[in-house]
Amino acid sequence: MDKLVRKYGNWAFIAGAAQGIGEAYTRALARRGFNLILLDNQSDGLNTLDEQLSETYDVKIITLHMDLGSHNAASRILEAIQKVNCRFIVYVAAYSKIKPFIQNTTEELDAYVNVNMRTPLHLFHGFIDQQESNAPAGILLMSSLGSLWGTNLLIPYGATKAFDLVLAESLHYELKPRGIDVMACVAGATTTPTYLASNPRYGKIKPPLQQPEKVAESALRNFGKMAVYISGWQNKLSYFIMSRFFSRQGAAKIFNRTISKMYADKL
Repeated sequence: MDKLVRKYGNWAFIAGAAQGIGEAYTRALARRGFNLILLDNQSDGLNTLDEQLSETYDVKIITLHMDLGSHNAASRILEAIQKVNCRFIVYVAAYSKIKPFIQNTTEELDAYVNVNMRTPLHLFHGFIDQQESNAPAGILLMSSLGSLWGTNLLIPYGATKAFDLVLAESLHYELKPRGIDVMACVAGATTTPTYLASNPRYGKIKPPLQQPEKVAESALRNFGKMAVYISGWQNKLSYFIMSRFFSRQGAAKIFNRTISKMYADKL
């Protein structure tokens, strides 16, 4: 039996499960033997993944088709995971657009707040409250390198993922004595459908591209060991150089220059 299953039980929940990094987590957890609660707002992708996993793995699967921006999303998720005593949750879903801040609509700004901040905040609060004192539990929350420095064209996304990073890091230290492990996984540029659809253009500096499977596997292998995990040795090295040899202002300038060149057509 896989060590994560032994520690956290037979069920895992994944928010944003149908594609990209979320799909990679889903497949990685199925391989480990977890029964799965899969949530996504893409019903076709969710149903296809359900069929594929059911044919390949001997696991139970529950699918939840819903918008994580809805105000009752957290309560609906909590009801589903409590029914099966799910004690391991992975929150991958995020609302993300690449464009100048002023071009975001009021509805889009609300989506950033609701999907990236409000729902995970309420979900984690309720999930923690559900846990018995003697049963280990785990929360894995995806963040982004875009949360480490203020970056043009990614302003609401980067700001809300910075919230996620601090949320997970703070919970890690507060909940460790209770046997609840919390970790933020900080991913860089990853070859997800969303990233590829953004049509980035590279100059002399090209960010290291990771495969979603590498991000998910490395995060799961390191889960429970630290508060914040940066996936990929190149991303780790970049962060080390930026944080040790440059001022925050200098690092932000380099990061912003890179983003501006990648998405010059959006400025």
